[in-house]
Amino acid sequence: MRRDLLQLFYLVSAILFVMGLRGLSHPKTARRGMFLAELGMLLAIIGSLLHHEIIDYRWIAAGLVLGTAIGVPMAMWIPMTAVPQRTALSHSFGALAASLIGISEYYRHGAALGSVRVGVIGVEVMLGSLTFTGSLMAAGKLQGLIRGYPITWRGQNFSNLSILGAMLALIVALMFVPSSTAAFYSMVGLAFFFGVLFILPIGAADMPVVIALLNSYAGLTDAAMGFMLDNKIQIITGSLDGSSGFILSILMCRAMNRSITNVLFGAFGKVQDNPAELEGKKPIRQISVEEAAELLGTSRSVVFVPGYGMAVSQAQHRVREVADMLKNKGVQVRYGIHAVAGRMPGHMNVLLAEANVPYDELYDMDQINSQFPETDVVVVVGANDVVNPAAKRMRGSPIYGMPILEVEKARVVIVCKRSLAVGFAGIDNELYYGDKTLMLFGDAKETMVKLTAALKE
Repeated sequence: MRRDLLQLFYLVSAILFVMGLRGLSHPKTARRGMFLAELGMLLAIIGSLLHHEIIDYRWIAAGLVLGTAIGVPMAMWIPMTAVPQRTALSHSFGALAASLIGISEYYRHGAALGSVRVGVIGVEVMLGSLTFTGSLMAAGKLQGLIRGYPITWRGQNFSNLSILGAMLALIVALMFVPSSTAAFYSMVGLAFFFGVLFILPIGAADMPVVIALLNSYAGLTDAAMGFMLDNKIQIITGSLDGSSGFILSILMCRAMNRSITNVLFGAFGKVQDNPAELEGKKPIRQISVEEAAELLGTSRSVVFVPGYGMAVSQAQHRVREVADMLKNKGVQVRYGIHAVAGRMPGHMNVLLAEANVPYDELYDMDQINSQFPETDVVVVVGANDVVNPAAKRMRGSPIYGMPILEVEKARVVIVCKRSLAVGFAGIDNELYYGDKTLMLFGDAKETMVKLTAALKE
């Protein structure tokens, strides 16, 4: 009876996970999808507590209490701007848990597990360990604890591939000699080290891809652990997580018109110029808050293009207030969203959803680009590389070929930015010096507050 109930919980949980993942495919159903996935996880936890092999619940209860005590404050107090690094930490902790389970299984049973199971444990521990340290490195870069642009060295790709090959060779050796603890723990050490080296050469510009890829690795680790423990729900959830994360990585690469190998081995994002010197190199046209308010208030259509600068200043609520003021004046308001704007997939969508921006006002790049020529004013709020025309014209540019939001085709472009500093790609933005571009310098949040006040007058 207990085993049948366990399987029922797992079956319903798996169905809810699939329905939740399906709901996340569209902003209108994303919230419901999250609730379904959360319910599925709750049922999976309850089902696991019914497992017949559990002897003592005290350590499990301690883990539940400790995890809740850490998780609830993180969810409540971490600002939206820190969600990418919090996501990376989640990948890190989950991968570490899976890795420790694999290590403990090998420590307890060793060669008695047999060649096949030892091989599965080796793959699971390798993926979990490199995902753990790699995710910590990603979180450190996102938080600014480690410099965001690539850290490279001579022969980095050869050395990284050599370490990866050595880990795989050790796993194969373990399958032939399961009792070789030296091979197992050497593989574990190399995996932890490889995770650090794997992320070091990747710049902050590629973090949306890296976050999705780490999510995929965490899922594959979970699936491998499911095979190791003969736990069907872990196999299902891990496979869903791993495959969806990998597909998302590919989609992010397409949004940047770059291959996954270029992201992982290309060292994209080196800063080329001193931002402080850029203002004196080319002429720009500035606009005051009052002039911007008058221009916006007399427009028929306005498109807001958010970027990471909006996230840093937490200006999403103030942007919505400006948009509401314009809509009250009869102005058509829309939002142009680039897939890789920000530091994680869907970053801008999450921020605007937090500000209660209507879903039907959000347009992705393919939808909004054809509408820019008929748009009176585009307001770029903290976006940089995703609106840089150099991606279309400069073959030597590191972002050449990346699809961008073609805001330069609008009648007027107002760029709200602190300075002319370069973006993640480390290159100057041609848009700032265009004939139709007006620079509105200042913190995005403060500027939007001033714009709202000016529009009321």
